[in-house]
Amino acid sequence: MSMWNKVRPHIELIAAVLSGILIIIAYILELQDIALPSVIIYLLAFGIGGYAKAKYGIKKTIEDKELNVEFLMILAAVGASIIGYWTEGAILIFIFALSGALETYTMNKSRKELSALMEMQPDEAWLLKASGETVRVPIGELNTGDLVAVRPGERIPVDGEVHSGQTAVDESAISGEAIPVSKYQHDNLFAGTVNLSGSITMVMTKPSSETMFQKIIELVQSAESEKSPSQQFIERFEGRYVKIVLVVFGLMLFLPHFLVGWSWNETFYRAMVLLVVASPCALVASIMPATLAAISNGAKSGVIFKGGVHLENLSVIKAIAFDKTGTLTRGKPEVTDFIIRDGADREQVMALVAGIESQSNHPLAKAITDFAIQQGFNPLRNLQVVDVPGNGLKTHFNGDEILVGKPGFVGEQEAYAFEGRILEHLANQGKTVTFVRDGQGILAAMALKDTVRDITKTTIAELQDRGIYCIMLTGDNRKTAKAIAEETGVDEYIAECLPGDKVQHLKKLLAKYKYVAMTGDGINDAPALATATTGIAMGEGTDIALETADVILMKNDLSRISYSIRLAKKMQLIIKQNIFFSVAVILVLILSNFFQAISLPLGVVGHEGSTILVILNGLRMLNRHV
Repeated sequence: MSMWNKVRPHIELIAAVLSGILIIIAYILELQDIALPSVIIYLLAFGIGGYAKAKYGIKKTIEDKELNVEFLMILAAVGASIIGYWTEGAILIFIFALSGALETYTMNKSRKELSALMEMQPDEAWLLKASGETVRVPIGELNTGDLVAVRPGERIPVDGEVHSGQTAVDESAISGEAIPVSKYQHDNLFAGTVNLSGSITMVMTKPSSETMFQKIIELVQSAESEKSPSQQFIERFEGRYVKIVLVVFGLMLFLPHFLVGWSWNETFYRAMVLLVVASPCALVASIMPATLAAISNGAKSGVIFKGGVHLENLSVIKAIAFDKTGTLTRGKPEVTDFIIRDGADREQVMALVAGIESQSNHPLAKAITDFAIQQGFNPLRNLQVVDVPGNGLKTHFNGDEILVGKPGFVGEQEAYAFEGRILEHLANQGKTVTFVRDGQGILAAMALKDTVRDITKTTIAELQDRGIYCIMLTGDNRKTAKAIAEETGVDEYIAECLPGDKVQHLKKLLAKYKYVAMTGDGINDAPALATATTGIAMGEGTDIALETADVILMKNDLSRISYSIRLAKKMQLIIKQNIFFSVAVILVLILSNFFQAISLPLGVVGHEGSTILVILNGLRMLNRHV
């Protein structure tokens, strides 16, 4: 069974090669005038080489009630044999089988990454019981909330977060990025990624059927089955074209004899050649192999395309709208400025502020605490902190009441006057400012900002160099939006957008540019992602954003947008090359046949050779350098 599984993907190629060997043997016998054995071996070559394609052609003809290319090839091979051209008919079958095997190889190659992903899914995990004992159990028996032990070198079995311990994780299967990612308590973990260094305990947060890994597999499978508009057109064209060829073939069987005086043998021979050279095999193979190879290329690089249609659309995108938070920016506030009153002890102030903020769950408080710890200051302990909803925090320290919060809470006039009206300057930069007050007045000011991603500016510039209009749509206030727009270099920004407003602005962009992409990560972006020609979701975004989008950036790397557009343009270029080349070859071969300038063997080589070249050209999409 194991040997059969290894051989099975290559069975078409093996049949084609065996058919070729039989043809050589039959040809040698024919040269030595050993007629009957030669014909028998030719028939054997026909059967072995043509079985797969003939079976597929007949089955598709019955299912679709539409004639196809395979039907033409069978008819041409049979016709060649009838008039005694056994060698030519057999060569036709051989090259047709070889091109079919090559096309199957292309499909298998493009799906190789998906198969590798599926093999990466662990089947079992170490369940940590309440008693402290670890037990090896199937993944299907785990439930949300279970604690799972993961040892160094093991694959993480389910989606979850670090419960205890720290490590480095290879997330290349998810993001396409080879650099390991450090993981600490509460950091997210993804099934199928590799725990590289430390032993950790994780808590399972999603059922095994809903992991990010499983979503990738399902999305790639769905994408490979979805046909692009170009592919759908070619398939519709194929059925009509085959009917036209058969009508012309029928006329060719007798008209040239009466109109131009060809012999009956020559007339029938030319009709057979027409069947071969007019078949649109290369045209049919122009799109699908290249599209599947491009989807596979994207999967390897951390970009999931939900179908070939989205690659086609990306290749002609004229404008891209970006959400701000979590897309152009990191989506997490960071401390950018920490200004302390002259004469105050910096170490004591930082430790005090960190001690107060560490007792709050607010994102700004967490950012301030992290900043202080990163600066090497340990938060003060045993502070009695009171949360004043909507304002800030207060405590007592060394006999003073300490207030931490917005200007109105600590004293608006003093806050505005602090350090030469620093608040106004920081606010104009799109920063949120939190103040600290003690018994002597304002003690410190902390400016926080949702910082722009490192890659954002270069990505925007690259897109603009390609002539793509970049606009930011954000729900933030105008000051913050303006500051981020200036920092990122977008062409335009629109602030204070509700989800419905984003949709309206996208509709205006669609009316102006026709092909518009939208990039976002939140629930509020989902309507806009659905409205755009191409919706692009950040991989760490909400489930609804991932489900609505057409393209998913598994690693929150905006440079993947530029890569995706380059990939899409390269795919379209290759498809155009294939279509032009295949149509040109068909026309040249048909005209050569009418002028009696081509023989059946040359027709076979020209026709099937063009099909093989088209498939090989499509395989260039597997190259990761685009």
